[in-house]
Amino acid sequence: MKLFSKAFLKMNGWKLAAEPPKEIFDKCVMICAPHTSNWDYPIALSIMSQLGIKARYAIKKELMGFPLGALFRSLGGISIDRSKRKEGEERPSTVKVIANLFKEHDSLCMMIAAEGSRSLRTEWKTGFYYIALEAKVPICLGYLNYETKEGGFGMVIYPSGDIEKDMDLIMKFYEDKVPKKKEKFSLDQRFTSVANAKNIEENNK
Repeated sequence: MKLFSKAFLKMNGWKLAAEPPKEIFDKCVMICAPHTSNWDYPIALSIMSQLGIKARYAIKKELMGFPLGALFRSLGGISIDRSKRKEGEERPSTVKVIANLFKEHDSLCMMIAAEGSRSLRTEWKTGFYYIALEAKVPICLGYLNYETKEGGFGMVIYPSGDIEKDMDLIMKFYEDKVPKKKEKFSLDQRFTSVANAKNIEENNK
């Protein structure tokens, strides 16, 4: 796999960024962005293979049986079960279930596509933030930049509980990252400094 991924990256002109943060080999939630194309996954998978990172992603328990379960597991899939534990109890949230996985593993790098879709979204799914906050683990910012054909991992955010402050830092990191399909990528407009400045300006009119 490592040899194949190296050849794949070289053939497509991609290069690795600097060494990844040490937290990514321990326990972290890893954002993958921008995500606008089916090509993002094989490129990201090849980069992680080159760096020796075993990233995992959540899959519903119902999809992990025969015949696709073995394939999902080989590609990093990890089963999540949101069924009720006892009669009369509420189903646990996805955030709670994934956060609990960090208690069950000595090391876990949980990969999450924060945009939630390859289509244009002006608001990201913030579940990744609350998973990291609940599990008390950092958020590592993974990226692909199609303009420079560079991919890797940038800054690390330790969630403070102030989502507006932390998400503004995350948006600033991704604002210069160029996706494959520019028309399908947007920062989360709720948390960008530009968006906040515009709201203040409009409210003062």
